[in-house]
Amino acid sequence: MRKPLVAAVFALVLSGAGAAPAVAAPAPHAVPASHAAPAHVRASVDAAGTQAAPTLKAVSLAGTVSLSNCSGSVIRFPNSADTDPALVLSNGHCLETGFPDPGEVIVGQSSSRTFGLLNSAGTRVATLRASKVAYSTMTDTDITIYQLTSTYATIKNSYGISALTVQDTHPVAGTAITVASGYWKRLYSCNVDGFVYRLKEGGWTWKDSVRYTSACQTIGGTSGSPVVDQSTGKVVAVNNTGNEDGERCTVNNPCEVDANGTVTVRQGINYAEETYQIPACFTTGNKLDLTRSGCVLPKP
Repeated sequence: MRKPLVAAVFALVLSGAGAAPAVAAPAPHAVPASHAAPAHVRASVDAAGTQAAPTLKAVSLAGTVSLSNCSGSVIRFPNSADTDPALVLSNGHCLETGFPDPGEVIVGQSSSRTFGLLNSAGTRVATLRASKVAYSTMTDTDITIYQLTSTYATIKNSYGISALTVQDTHPVAGTAITVASGYWKRLYSCNVDGFVYRLKEGGWTWKDSVRYTSACQTIGGTSGSPVVDQSTGKVVAVNNTGNEDGERCTVNNPCEVDANGTVTVRQGINYAEETYQIPACFTTGNKLDLTRSGCVLPKP
């Protein structure tokens, strides 16, 4: 989880960048073949044998939102309809009623929280309102999904803003990504460095987390930002934490734990939680159904 926003502002004033530089740590573990880049995002090779970089899309702030203490985005799933109630994705630890406890899952909680909807330039063009917390947890992952009082069609027709689509396949190592913070109206670009078997922070444990390369020096207030694949424009993760002080497995200092229990600390390195598993848990009308086949999100 990111440091308090007051501390983040102070860090920005001092450094202009926010987070501490990375320090030496053991090399990341090899990425499983199943997580290697598929053909459509690998560099291509021309007749002369020269590698050409994949075509990348410019990522903007359009569709992101600002919360009172965090960032977020208006999201849809591959099978969402324009007439469905829109959804906003942020972190579990951004929930307005406080951090969910380890093992706690919140479903259908009443909410009237508001969100500032941004356009591509980062200008606030509307205020959106939640009708409920569809789902929130900090167990295995760190997500809150709000259902809004507006549909995708209403938002598009009124403000010209389209929702960001959540990719329903696992992200891949080496992918060029952008973390788009609605709170700071700022974009951070880097690559997926690899995946963490278990990421532990305080009493919480997250599974198969995304580790960024060191260029993404996210700060307090970026929590809940969508992590966008630059080659597809789709959301592949949600930004949530980073090791600030080099401490081991404490709040604001997550540690990596591999399958053998070996702990690695990477000061200055930041992380996100994957989102590909979320679409399988929503059905027609963007209704949450944790009993659906393929839904692996923790249940209450």
